[in-house]
Amino acid sequence: MISFESDYIAGAHPAILKRLAETNLEAAPGYGSDRFTLSAKEKIRKAVGRDDAEVELLVGGTQTNAVVISSMLADWEGVVAARTGHVSVHEAGAIEYTGHKVLELEPRDGKIVPEILERYLADFHADGNREHMVFPGMVYISHPTEYGTLYTKDELTRISGICRAYGIPLYLDGARLGYGLVSPETDLTLPDIADLTDVFYIGGTKVGALCGEAVVFTHGNRPAHFMNSVKKRGALLAKGRLLGIQFDALFTDGLYFEISRHAIDMAERLKKVFRERGVHFYIDSPTNQQFAVLENETMEALGKKIAFSFWEKADEHHTVVRFATSWSTTEEDIAALDRALQEIQDEA
Repeated sequence: MISFESDYIAGAHPAILKRLAETNLEAAPGYGSDRFTLSAKEKIRKAVGRDDAEVELLVGGTQTNAVVISSMLADWEGVVAARTGHVSVHEAGAIEYTGHKVLELEPRDGKIVPEILERYLADFHADGNREHMVFPGMVYISHPTEYGTLYTKDELTRISGICRAYGIPLYLDGARLGYGLVSPETDLTLPDIADLTDVFYIGGTKVGALCGEAVVFTHGNRPAHFMNSVKKRGALLAKGRLLGIQFDALFTDGLYFEISRHAIDMAERLKKVFRERGVHFYIDSPTNQQFAVLENETMEALGKKIAFSFWEKADEHHTVVRFATSWSTTEEDIAALDRALQEIQDEA
C-alpha cells in the first residue's frame, strides 16, 4: 500500500545508510565523543552561523522536549505552549511526568499569537494569587507547527522580544525544521532562528534520519550538567556514533536541505492532485504536511488503497486527515493517489 502516513515511514536516506555501512567496523568511543559526532556538531555550528553554539545529539523528539524543558525550568515553573502544540497533545504527558505543567494558549493556525502571549504573561504577573499558581517559565513553539504552518520572522521576533522582556527562554521544536527552512513561503533562516530563540532543535527523525535530534543552545545557556539530565531521562545513546554519523551526513553537501526540498516539491504535487479532484483543505500549509477534509465515505474507501493519518473530526460527515511527504515520496506515489481518488469518484 502507498503510504502518506508520516514523514518517517521509511528507514533512512540512502546516503545515511551508506555512511553507516562504511564506518560500521571502525572502533569509536561512546556517548557522543566519537569523531563523527564532533564533526557533525561543527557542521551544525557553521550552518546556524554561531561558532559558540553548544550542540547535543539526542535520540528522539519526545525525549528531547522532556529533557530540554525539564532541565531549564525551576520546580515551580511550567512551559507555555499552544493548545495544539506537540507537548500539549501528542507526547502522552511526558512534560507533566517530569513535574512541569504545560500552560496552554489558544492558537491561531497552530501558532502562538504574540498579543495573546503578552496578555497572558502580563495578567499572570498582575495576579495577586500568583504564588499559588504555576509560573510560566518558558515558551515552547513548533516550527513548522503541528498543522504545517510557519512563523514569520516578524512573529518570531515579537515572541522573542516578549520572552526576553519577561526573562524566560524561548524554545523552538524543530522536529520538521528542514521543511520550514526550504518552504518558498518562509522568510526565516537558520541563523535567524539561532538568534531569536534561546534553544531549538534540528529534527533528524522526520527529515531523513533513522533517529535523532540536534539540540542547539545559542546564547551560552546550556543548563549545568546537561548531559547528566539527558542520561537520567533515558535519552543518552551509548553508541553515540549512530547519531553523529547521521547528522554528519545530513549536513554534508546540503543533504538536509535537499531532502526537505524534495518533500516540499512532492507536497505541492499532492496539493495539485487534491485540488483537481475537488478536495478541500482544512488549513493552508506551505510545508510537507497537508490536511484534507474528506467525506467519511470517501475517507473509508481511500483508506483501503492509500495510507494516511486521522487528524480530527470536522463534523458529523467529514474528517480531517493528514498526508505527509518525505525524502521517500515518489512521483509514482502521487500518481497512485490520483488514480485512487479517480476510481472512488467514478464509483460514486
